[in-house]
Amino acid sequence: MAFDGIVVADLVHEFRKELLNGRITKIVQPETDELLLTIKSAAGQKRLLICADASLPLICLTDTNKPAPMTAPNFCMLLRKHIGGGRITDISQPKLERIIRFTIEHLNELGDLCRKVLIVEIMGKHSNIIFCTEDGKIIDSIKHVSAQMSSVREVLPGRDYFIPDTMHKADPLSVSGEEFSSLLTEKPVPASKAIYTSFTGISPVTAEEICSLAGVDSSVPAKEYSEDVLFHLYTQFQIYLSAVKEECFCPAIYYDGREPKEFSSLPLYHFPGYSRQEFSSISEVLKTYYFTKSQIMRIRQKSADLRHVVQTALERSRKKYDLQLRQIKDTEGREKYRIYGELINTYGYNVSEGAKQLEALNYYTNEMISIPLDSTKTPQENAQRYFTKYNKQKRTFEALSKLCRETKDDITYLESIQTSLDIALTENDLAEIKEELTDSGYIRRKFTRKKVKIKNAPLHYISSDGYHMYVGKNNLQNDELTFDLAAGNDWWFHAKQAPGSHVIVKTNGDELPDTTFEEAGRLAAYYSSMRGSEKVEIDYVEKKHVKKPKGAKPGFVVYYTNYSLVIDSDISGIQES
Repeated sequence: MAFDGIVVADLVHEFRKELLNGRITKIVQPETDELLLTIKSAAGQKRLLICADASLPLICLTDTNKPAPMTAPNFCMLLRKHIGGGRITDISQPKLERIIRFTIEHLNELGDLCRKVLIVEIMGKHSNIIFCTEDGKIIDSIKHVSAQMSSVREVLPGRDYFIPDTMHKADPLSVSGEEFSSLLTEKPVPASKAIYTSFTGISPVTAEEICSLAGVDSSVPAKEYSEDVLFHLYTQFQIYLSAVKEECFCPAIYYDGREPKEFSSLPLYHFPGYSRQEFSSISEVLKTYYFTKSQIMRIRQKSADLRHVVQTALERSRKKYDLQLRQIKDTEGREKYRIYGELINTYGYNVSEGAKQLEALNYYTNEMISIPLDSTKTPQENAQRYFTKYNKQKRTFEALSKLCRETKDDITYLESIQTSLDIALTENDLAEIKEELTDSGYIRRKFTRKKVKIKNAPLHYISSDGYHMYVGKNNLQNDELTFDLAAGNDWWFHAKQAPGSHVIVKTNGDELPDTTFEEAGRLAAYYSSMRGSEKVEIDYVEKKHVKKPKGAKPGFVVYYTNYSLVIDSDISGIQES
């Protein structure tokens, strides 16, 4: 996430268009560290959300209203007293800091015109909302920071406000070429790190983008660059940031499949595997990004119990499988005992009484071998002893082989559940997986709880050639797609020897184009445990050749003839319906 000075500059640009000269009509504090301001301006009524939460700092325009608490907190009451009904006369950003200053004009108790400043600092865990006088004296803040909490700066009523310069960073919008080279070469760190630690408002993602555009190795320290390379890097640095000076922003979100990975106000070209979605405003980007991210995090939190059940069962099955394999290895010498018994029966008449071994020709290999004997037993008894050992180990091998196959199937099944949990995006997805685990006996069904039918549709994509492609989000959906939805001549796709989704392409009786085969293969690769790999082998076959063995677990199928393709797991550009 790159909530850097460039994004803040974009926000200031947007706020100046939407909020400047607007009047604050309502102030609420719905959460401990969150404000929601309603502002009437020439652009209409707007809501400004300001959140100083340590884990999710945010400021943007929003359409969502939040209810005010029954009793307003002290900070909210203070703002209502001073700037309720006030007019926003200026919105600015000092240098390229992650700070926005709102200058607000209002009338005091005597009716005199006054100005106050509301300062929003979006700085990760140090984020804050600080209310100051025009000359920089702190009136109050949503978070108080004492000397015991920070040795750098106190944020308390009566203290002077200042921006802490702990890393002595330079202003990237006014740096000269000589200063740029000097700052980078004096740091014995990779060039990209030298950039974002030397200049305010530059994030690691932006630093990587500048290095990529300049064609330099970001992992090499800048002091190893020649003067020409440093000048070229500085030129690219200036070109990239000129968009900030000219306020030419292109807000966008970068997706890895369905999951948002980054957002930015300027283009990022060093993410070739990500799809890019542009937005009309940076507020729209932030709302979409944070909503989607929070939704994914919420689902992951809610799936924690299911993941624990699956992980526990998986660890138990893997330990059982390892033990069974070791026990099978102990039976590898069983054929030796059968041969010993046969050779004793064949050559035993030559054994003298009390002999401790028999030298005999192994007619299977045509080699002489030495067979240990129990001197207290007859040749026939020695032979029977070896046959008994052989039969016991043979029975053990057959029983363990069956158990190993069953345990291996359990492991494969549980790994497929893990993949389903990774794919899950909604609470219905989780409910369906929980129902599957209950049916399979991994979760005990409460006697008061009846089995319910959960309405949950599979993922639906449309290929570039217009064919409908369906992706199962769990094993129950996989079975439903393959054996209920798909016709005999529809095509079935699955990642080879990896847990993942069944992908069905409806052919409508047509011969599929190569592009559709490739896109379906990418979907099968992405919705599998091989997601993120550049080369994934995909099996595909007409659905009529896919069978489900009797008594098999959900999602388990067999096929004896298939085609294969090797493809990446990038699904950017595939249209989701």
